[in-house]
Parts: sequence; structure tokens; C-alpha cells
Amino acid sequence: MGRIEERFAALKTEGKKAFVAYLTAGDPDLETTAKLIPALENAGVDIVEIGVPFSDPTADGPVIQAASQRALKGGATLAKILATIAALRRTSAIPIVLFGYYNPILSYGPERFAAAAATAGIDGILVVDLPPEEARELRRYTDPAGLAFITLVAPTTDSKRARRILRQATGFVYYISVTGVTGAAAPHTEDVRSDVKRIRSMTAFPVAVGFGISTPGQAAAIAPLADGVVVGSALVRLIGEKAGSPDLIQAAASFAREIRRAIDGA
Repeated sequence: MGRIEERFAALKTEGKKAFVAYLTAGDPDLETTAKLIPALENAGVDIVEIGVPFSDPTADGPVIQAASQRALKGGATLAKILATIAALRRTSAIPIVLFGYYNPILSYGPERFAAAAATAGIDGILVVDLPPEEARELRRYTDPAGLAFITLVAPTTDSKRARRILRQATGFVYYISVTGVTGAAAPHTEDVRSDVKRIRSMTAFPVAVGFGISTPGQAAAIAPLADGVVVGSALVRLIGEKAGSPDLIQAAASFAREIRRAIDGA
């Protein structure tokens, strides 16, 4: 059992829901990213998604797109991100999911990437533009390396396809609560309730809900319906606004504590 599975199992025993936070690596710089992760962990984040900046994202809304551009201009690369996480592992055991697109991995080399990610201490990967039908070319390396391959299910995914996707699930299932890009709209509670119920009837893996959850109130509304809540664009926006400010880390941690309290209070 890896760190992701252990965290979800522990939370279930405690009667709690997972708080998954997304950061764009290298925004505003990798040194700050390295400081943000333990600060968020101390503030109650259970799992961190580390976004690998990419020049041509398809699933990211304007907030994360802008963060990726800033990170790329600052020199963030996949190799540097892996080195940052490897250094972080000396002091932190928080589960980390690398979130991104296949192009940087393909350029790095899938086999080389799998070995480097596992050595760095990555626990799982989420490759937005690599559908299940094409995932084998990467998973033949990442599965033996012990990297959970996080699967995505959307509101538009019919039950037949969902079953096919979920048969290959590892780690947890990421339910995209709204159609479109990240941060574009707020999820509808009843839609999330029915879709998560449908997904749970097909898999025993935990279900985390993301896309569009930006406030403590939204996190509180979604938490009772799923096993985890993912907050991304709101945190990335805050980091962008506070870039260069001495209170960036404190502000991000304070926001995370608000989300944590809302999830636990629900």
C-alpha cells in the first residue's frame, strides 16, 4: 500500500475526507513551491497535486494557464521539479501526485520518467491528455515503478466507458465535477451526488471531486458526497496575487486552513 492509499485509509478510519490541494510547480519559483508544500501539509492538506507547467494546456482554465506561463518563464522544467520533490522528501511524507500533460513526459522519456519519478518520491501521476486507450505506453513503465495512475471521470462519461476506465484505476478516482476547464464554474451539488454514487457502484477506490471548488462553502457542500475535495484554481490565484510578497506562504496556509475547517465541519 502506497502513501496515497494509506492516507485515504487513515482518513476513512477517522471519519474524515481528504483535502487535495493543487499547486503549479515553479510559480512563482521552485524555491517557493518547496516551502509551500510543507506549509500546506501543516495547514491540513492531505495530498498535494503538483502541476507540471506546459505551454499548450487543454484542461486548465486561465488562472492555471497564467501560472504555467510564469513558471515556464522562470525556468521550471520536469527535471527541476523532480529534483525539488526529491529534496522535499527528506522532511515530508505527504502523498504527491504529479499532474500534467504527456508531452513533457514523452520528451523526457517515459521509461526514464517513471524511474526518476519513483526515485524522487512521487506517489501518483495524472496525465490529463492520455486516455485509457493510449495509457499503456506510459503505464508499462509507471505501474511497475509503483506510481498510481489516477483516472479521470467526467459528467459526460457514460456508464459503459466509466466501467472500462475504472477497471484500470489505481490510487483514487478524480471526478471532474463540471464540464470545461479548471476554475470555470461551480459544481452543482445534486449532479455531483448522483455521479459520485454511480462511480462508487463501479469501484471501491476513493473518489475525489475537483474542478470549480474555490471557496470553503463549496468545499463544505461537496465533502459529504465524496471521499475527497480538490481545490486548485483558487489557491493558484492567491499564490499569483501574493507573488513577491513576504506573506505568500502564510496567506496560502491560512486559506488552506479555512478549507480544512470547512471540510471537517461538513
